This record gives sequence, structure tokens and C-alpha cells, in this order.
Amino acid sequence: MPITTLLLIDAMDIVHDKTLATKQKALFINLDKDIYGSFAEIGAGQDVAGNFFKAGGASGTIAKTMSAYDMFYSDAIYGVSSDKRYVSEMRLLSMLEHEYGLLIERLADKRGATTKFFAFSDTIAALNYQKSNDAHGWMGVRFQLEPNGLYNDVILHVKLLDNENTLQQQAVGVLGVNLMYACFNYYSDPAIFIRSLMDDLSTDRIQIDMIRFEGPGFVHVDNRLMSLRLVKFGFSDVAVFGPEGKNLPPMDALYKKNIVVIRGRFRPLVNVHMDMLKNGVKQFMEEPGLDKENVLVIAELTLQALKERNATEKEDIDEKDFLDRVDILCSLGQTVMISNFHEYYKLVAYLSRITKLKMGMVLGYPNLEYIFGEEHYKDLPGGILESFATLFSRNVKLFIYPTLRNGVILNCLRFSPPPHLIDLYRYLIANDKIEDITHYNERHLQIQTDNVLMMIKEGNKAWEDLVPPEVAAIIKERFLFGYHIDNKSADGEQQIA
Repeated sequence: MPITTLLLIDAMDIVHDKTLATKQKALFINLDKDIYGSFAEIGAGQDVAGNFFKAGGASGTIAKTMSAYDMFYSDAIYGVSSDKRYVSEMRLLSMLEHEYGLLIERLADKRGATTKFFAFSDTIAALNYQKSNDAHGWMGVRFQLEPNGLYNDVILHVKLLDNENTLQQQAVGVLGVNLMYACFNYYSDPAIFIRSLMDDLSTDRIQIDMIRFEGPGFVHVDNRLMSLRLVKFGFSDVAVFGPEGKNLPPMDALYKKNIVVIRGRFRPLVNVHMDMLKNGVKQFMEEPGLDKENVLVIAELTLQALKERNATEKEDIDEKDFLDRVDILCSLGQTVMISNFHEYYKLVAYLSRITKLKMGMVLGYPNLEYIFGEEHYKDLPGGILESFATLFSRNVKLFIYPTLRNGVILNCLRFSPPPHLIDLYRYLIANDKIEDITHYNERHLQIQTDNVLMMIKEGNKAWEDLVPPEVAAIIKERFLFGYHIDNKSADGEQQIA
């Protein structure tokens, strides 16, 4: 990673280019006379504040550092969280509220006119001595962008991947400095902001799977887009959005849930998708030993499904198109996941680390053909058997929606895997790992998403009968997927195509 040479001017001003190292970022903030605040860290040491102390000039930045490790002390200071958890977003927000409030209460009169106050907090569960826990944590900054200004919040959730506690502490310390530096220097450019969080780090050490920007300094920021960029930049494997469109930490959203996933491009969402989902979930609900009150249905889009070829023939993600698809799915009450898992076994492996409960995958028949295509597993030492060991050894079942091809309805009974895999396929059927979706609307089998998209672009009104009414209304209201105003009619009035 390139490290900038620092030029000190009058011993206070710093001119920099490209990427600053951790110590240099901390020094840059310490030498800014306008930035002043406090650090409160629980778990994983006090490495964020420690980096500022070690950089030099910390007296110009730090009003207070503290750490309430004991849960009774923590409750006495920050209150008892309703979820009874100490490494949670709720605890982090309590910390930010308390620490920032103290700053304003005690220092606003003395230096508020010349100071941009901040409160940095984190609550981290680093690797325990037995290395038996999932190391993760919450981190955030509440800060002003101008003296006496309103505050802004940046909140993120991280997964710590180093196999030593001390290395995880060091990674938290680096990330905290990066976050502080970005808040005061990159707030106007969210893409640079997010990329800078991984300076002096790598995705082998830490993942950021949720980030949220709030406040007057971030009115231009769409948090769903920021979570997409986390996946796009490789900082996280998934991003999750609730039915209200709010980005959620995957661990909290998926933890101990019975999960049903339907994967698609949803461009647009058509009647066949809803038929798949309705009947796939219905059959999943009939599985024995299922807690029907604890089922989470997820509509999943992969990064590959979001990519389209542009004029230069390079694959890229149309971010507006992405937001349109999320809006439609969320408007129908769906929880949406963006993932970097093109192969199903990778998705199952990820979900299985969060929940041990039964899962269902609702797939179209072509996906069954894909799963049995050995060419997709050339990079695995064990080939297709290794992928199947991950996909089918978990508590998961595939529900296959039929496909109409050349006038024939294709389903599990008509599926013909390669001869040397026939016995394996029969084993999976016999052991209830793969099942046909039996109740479906045969009319919907005629619908092809690409054809519907073409009809929308061409102004063929027949498309409206091929999508749910709510989806048609949103497409027409927002002019999505190439929907347009047609030429003027004979009476001179504009008609909606």
C-alpha cells in the first residue's frame, strides 16, 4: 500500500496525497485544533484511542477515554439494553448518546464556538481464549462537521477474522482510526469514505457487513447503496435490507431463523416469481419440526445478477436499477439479500454459520441443471462432491419449480443428470434433499422475464398482466426498466405506454 510522504508546514498543517498510514491519519486529526472529543471502547482493548495517543499530540484531540468492561458498570453508565446484549447496535447507540451528551454538557460553553465535537464508541467481542466464539463488534462516531452544528452518525458492524485475539485488537484499532479520519475528510464522497476504511487492512482480517450514515451531512447518501458497495468492493459477502428498506446487520437479521431463499434477477419481478415463492414457502412450512413463527423469507440477488454490460462491453452495476429492484421487493414485504455467492453451496455454507435451523432453497428447474454441472466446480479439489458435501450435508432442502421447455413441463422426475451422477441424484431424492414444487399455476410457466422486460421497453401493454399489480403500478409511476411515455395519440394527448 502506498504511503504518503508528509510535509509539515508550520508544524501543524499537513499536505497529503493518496493513502495515509494509520499513525499518519491519527496524527493528522491530532494536529487539527478544531477536532475534540472522547473515546469509549468495550472489548478488544483500547486500540483506537491507543493509536491516537501513540501518534503524538493527542492532548489536542482527546477529552476523555474510558472502558466499562464490567457489565454492571456498563449498565450503570449506559442503561440496561432491552435486548440484554452488550455487543449490539443498541448498546453502541447508548454509548454514543451518553458520551456525546457529556461533551456538549461540559464543554459546549467553553469551546463550542471553535470546536467540532465527536464521540467515538465501539463494543467488540474479540476471539475468546478457547477460540470458540464468532468475533464481531459494533463501531460508530457521532460528530459535528462545523462548530455548534448538528451531529452526524456513522455506524458499522464488523466481523473479525484473525485467528489471534491480539491481531483482532490491532485490526479494530486500525479500522477505528480509518473511520475517524473518513468522518472528517471524506464525508462528502461516500465511495472514497467506504474504500478508505480498509486502508492498512485486508478482507482476510476484517469484514464490514453493515454501514449506516445519518445526519445533515449525509442527506445525499442512500444507505442501501452503501451496503451494496460493501459487497461490490469485497468488504462483505452479503448485505441485507428489511421490508422497510433499511439495511440490517446480517448476523442479527438471520440469527437462529428458519430461512427460505429465492434467487433471481427480478428485473422485473413477474408473476412466476411470486408463484414460486408462494408455493415454495407453502411446502417448506409443511416440513416436520419447523417453527412456523420463526421463518424468514429472503429474496436474493447476486452481484452477477446485478451486473449488466455497458456500452464499452464492461460489466458494471447500474446502481439506480439496483435500488429500483430493492424498492419493488421491499414494497411487497420482502427481506432482500445481496450476495457475492454465485454458487449455491457457498450461500448455504454462509447461512449455516449463522443458523443451524432448517433452510429451504426455492429454485427454478434450470438451476437444478446448473447445480449438477461439474464444470462449475473445477476450482474445488473435490469437485462436485466437495460442493455437494457443503450444500446437502447441512439442514437444507431444495424446492424445484418446473420449467416449460419445447412444450414439455420439466421437473425433478424428468431431470436426467450425467450417467455417473444418477445414483447420487437418486440418493438425494430418496433422502428428501430435493423436492418438486407440486402446486403451481401452469399459466405462469409461459412467462419469461427477459420477454417481459422487452415488452416494457417496447410499450407493449400486455406486460402489465404478467407482473403483480403492485409491481406494475411502481414501474409506471417511476418509469422503471425502460418504461416510457408513448408518442402523442391522434387527439394530441400523451398516452402512457
